[in-house]
Amino acid sequence: MGRLLQLLILALILLICIYLLFVCQFNQCLLNVSPSNHLKYNHTSFTSCSGITNRTFTPTNDSLISKEEWESLLTELQWSLPPVVPLSTDEATNPTKCSFSVVNPNSNHTVGGFIDVILIARDTKNRIKTYGGDFFQAKLFNSELKASTYGAVTDHFNGTYTARLALHWPGPAKVSIRLVHSSEAVQVLCRQREQDPDKVYFKGYFEEGGKQETAICNAQRSPRLVGNESQCCCEYREPVTGETWFCRRPSSLPCHALTYHSMGGYQAVLSKVEMTLLKSSTNIIVPGNDSAIDVQQQDTEIRSQTKCRPGLHTSVPAGFYFQDHWTSLVCDSKSFPSAKLISGCLKDKQILMMGDSTLRQWFDYLEKTVPTLIRLNLHTSSKSGPFEAVDTQSNTRIIWRAHGIPIRTSKTPWADLHYIARELEDMAGGAHSVVVFTIWAHFTTYPLAMYAHRLVVIRRAVASLLSRSPTTLVVIKSANTGYKDVYGSDWLSWQLDMALRDIFRDLPVVLIDVWQMTSCHYSPDNIHPPSVVIQNEVDLFLSFVCPQSKML
Repeated sequence: MGRLLQLLILALILLICIYLLFVCQFNQCLLNVSPSNHLKYNHTSFTSCSGITNRTFTPTNDSLISKEEWESLLTELQWSLPPVVPLSTDEATNPTKCSFSVVNPNSNHTVGGFIDVILIARDTKNRIKTYGGDFFQAKLFNSELKASTYGAVTDHFNGTYTARLALHWPGPAKVSIRLVHSSEAVQVLCRQREQDPDKVYFKGYFEEGGKQETAICNAQRSPRLVGNESQCCCEYREPVTGETWFCRRPSSLPCHALTYHSMGGYQAVLSKVEMTLLKSSTNIIVPGNDSAIDVQQQDTEIRSQTKCRPGLHTSVPAGFYFQDHWTSLVCDSKSFPSAKLISGCLKDKQILMMGDSTLRQWFDYLEKTVPTLIRLNLHTSSKSGPFEAVDTQSNTRIIWRAHGIPIRTSKTPWADLHYIARELEDMAGGAHSVVVFTIWAHFTTYPLAMYAHRLVVIRRAVASLLSRSPTTLVVIKSANTGYKDVYGSDWLSWQLDMALRDIFRDLPVVLIDVWQMTSCHYSPDNIHPPSVVIQNEVDLFLSFVCPQSKML
């Protein structure tokens, strides 16, 4: 009997050792994530998703980001993850089992006040979670009034969360909380982001002397791209910004024959459990008290009196919708409901827009709203541009162009894809110049370090532009909500958006916070919001272009 007991104890110890070895190996792969070669850092470990330990960071002399700045960014983006890899989706947070409640819902509430919400996360077996990391989004809304506002969610790292929601309109208001991704799904997104930059790949089209070849391309010289070493690689380095791009070497054509670029395809490698975690329990409303909170009117109007100007801090909430109109709490925003008002605001302005399709929506809105703004036929790509529209009556010129590679687009001329920083370096700037850019949606599949490098290159160009032309207005459009998979989750977008805000926080630029505007609106979740949201975004943008316009 004693011998049998000894054998059972030894077997139990062996099983524990195997389990710990599995956990350690996973955590090590999560921690030992290499930053992009562009940043040239020596490191022992890296992650922005959970507690970071044993980090070392030694930037070289030509680094564009300091050790302190990089450390600050990583700290800003830390995210709590599950202590182990889930073996079953039953262990993941289940939004239908979660619950929330309003603290003191029957108290007297007035416009200008706040309510607090307590949220409890549970798994499929109805067990309260013992760790945090779930990605929730909260809002206060009234469907009849077409009113809503965004609320930040605080993670207490023990399965409980709180949200504070501001009361900005009189009448009924309801709380809505949705689970965008469980902490277990975020764990998958984090690992995929840092370890597989080739889950989206691109094609390069080479043409010369009547010959044509197609090759796989991407932003990093990664194992999937390199493939057979005899084929790799053509390297394209932009001479001003130093940005690089790689394509497998064509079998018979030279590297300089690269003529067109396009999206290649999607090839993420996910286990069955990982796929289920990302598809199930995603973007689902959490059940809670459905009763409305009665908010009483007060005499003071809720709006900012601050002039719209560069360098303003973005508050939470940054504003609110009422009757589908966004009132900014950052500055004294205006409305531009007519073509005449918009045209008057844009008089003598030269506007350069650079970004993705979410900024192209601004260009399209202005073109459709102002009849005198005529688009020129440049015979360019219908998706990637560049586009140009002019209004000879108001002496206005607006250009939109894609922000450069990487960009998921249809086949488009390579020469038309310009980096943002390069465009800024070639600008004279001045009081009549307005620069607008957004850059995030096409970087959600890459390691954070690569995106940070792109941002600091742009920051250097923006700082140079403002140094030689301080009256130039530089506007940054934040990320939208609307992505929900491994190639572009809202959590991935949020991380990039936080990095962008952090890196540009000390420059006198304008940030248009469309993250909050798209997150709390009642329209269906979509990376491309409807025209009513775009109108509010453009109105806020124009409020910075023309801060002296009369209030409407």
